[in-house]
Amino acid sequence: MLWGNQFPNFAHDLNIMVSFDNTEVAFSGKTDADLKRSYWLFKVISSPTIVSIGQGLTNFALAIRFPVGWIIKPTIFKQFVGGENIEECSRTVAALGKYKVGTILDYSVEGKESEADFDAGAKEIIATVARAKTDPNIPFCVFKVTGLARFALLEKVSAREGLSESEAQEWKRVQKRVHDICSAAAAIRKPVFIDAEDSWIQQAIDDLADEAMAAYNKEMPVVYNTFQLYRHDRLEFLKTSFAKAQQGNYFLGAKLVRGAYMEKERERAKEKGYRDPINATKADTDRDYDLAVQFCVDNYERIGLCAGTHNENSSAKLAALLDAKKIPHNHPHIFFSQLLGMSDHISFNLAHDGYNVAKYVPYGPVRDVLPYLIRRAQENTSVKGQTGRELSLIIKEKERRKSFKK
Repeated sequence: MLWGNQFPNFAHDLNIMVSFDNTEVAFSGKTDADLKRSYWLFKVISSPTIVSIGQGLTNFALAIRFPVGWIIKPTIFKQFVGGENIEECSRTVAALGKYKVGTILDYSVEGKESEADFDAGAKEIIATVARAKTDPNIPFCVFKVTGLARFALLEKVSAREGLSESEAQEWKRVQKRVHDICSAAAAIRKPVFIDAEDSWIQQAIDDLADEAMAAYNKEMPVVYNTFQLYRHDRLEFLKTSFAKAQQGNYFLGAKLVRGAYMEKERERAKEKGYRDPINATKADTDRDYDLAVQFCVDNYERIGLCAGTHNENSSAKLAALLDAKKIPHNHPHIFFSQLLGMSDHISFNLAHDGYNVAKYVPYGPVRDVLPYLIRRAQENTSVKGQTGRELSLIIKEKERRKSFKK
């Protein structure tokens, strides 16, 4: 089967009305200078060679402690990051909120390994919960478990290996950090996402998510686990997770994504000699993603759904499903989400039509969020058509503004 867009039969019966071609709406929050910066940035990262060279130079600069903020902050940082701290993100939160697009503050500092760093990370995430408390423009909070725990410990727990006494105590501290965050979110009735990560540590993350959902999702979906539908087992896992929630009498929180670690997953599976966890084709992933969306919408009264996708077809089909089932566009159990700096044509047009939309807004010190920024550049280079689509829309809007001024 060739890679491509193939969808389940239910999609063909939908009357899809939403359009993502209105660039006036898509870029309503961008000045001419913003558009010009975005144009040149996407032109640069459309070249795999330039991205590869840039990554090497950036890593070298970090290694020798060379100051990189002066070139990073006004360019790629400004496109994809909200600021260096929560306060710096306030302008982005307000700017998005003006167009009814929400913000998900994402503390994107990675690669820490000490208990002190993990405690500080938990404290920072709880600070984002506090910031969200009185701001309707921040509908969700989010965290990665690798920001709260050693990778090797998560790997050992996921493999169901026995823990030493010190490791058992370390795991209890991880559980406490997760529950402290989820408890803080539940206290203000603000949902929180637990992001998915590498498959060989995901079992530990799923365990933590299940425990937190059972504890805090009795009245509403507060805690959301993340389901990576490029994995061939995740559609079934979504269904068993819902059955478990039904049995436990709590809401399931489900953030649906395709996935972000395909090459690494396949390389490790080949190296270790186990079955590749990733679907064989993109069409298989598209099918599973849309079936997962359908399942969540079919059970929306007991499932909180966030469709985290930059795929126009999947976004349009979810919008059409809501209309077909006469579910209000702004139902609190159904959200769309994209990353800051990407797919504004999806986010802003959906919000303009009254759907719930929120942008992931990463933040953190420039040097600490560089791994995130490198991934965004690589993603735009490797995802077929992504950068070309961004550029074509920017060019269309620039031409529209030029003709409007004549």
